[in-house]
Amino acid sequence: MNPTRKRRLVIVVMVLVAAAIAGGLTVFALQQNMNYLLTPSQVQSGQAKGYKTFRLGGMVKQGSIQRSSDSLKVTFTVIDADGAMPVEYTGILPDLFRDNQSVIATGHMENAHFVATEVLAKHDETYMPKELKDAMAKAHEGKKMAENEAAGAAR
Repeated sequence: MNPTRKRRLVIVVMVLVAAAIAGGLTVFALQQNMNYLLTPSQVQSGQAKGYKTFRLGGMVKQGSIQRSSDSLKVTFTVIDADGAMPVEYTGILPDLFRDNQSVIATGHMENAHFVATEVLAKHDETYMPKELKDAMAKAHEGKKMAENEAAGAAR
């Protein structure tokens, strides 16, 4: 083999190896930062064992909220269709946090309960900001008129 071709081949192989190493390190770094969202029934079935931290999503069980009188510690139960998971959180809860409300908690498992480091309460799905509602109404005005004209022409 020609020495020039041999040198080019070595350079190409080195570039490919460096790209593979960089890609592997990127995937590894991104995997460490991912937060998986699991439901209480998935956690109880053992799907959370491989994750150091993850997000727990579900509804706050009616009557399960218990606040500590001497600290910011709150315990409550998150439920889904088939399971329930006790959650412990120390901190200030969002204003929308209450019974029968959707919640997402980030944290980790400790024994048989979930220790949350962050709690997010989801607003009612029917809620829509006024600006968004107005923008959607404006966007659909022309479409409704075109649909009505097409329906009138079909009669």
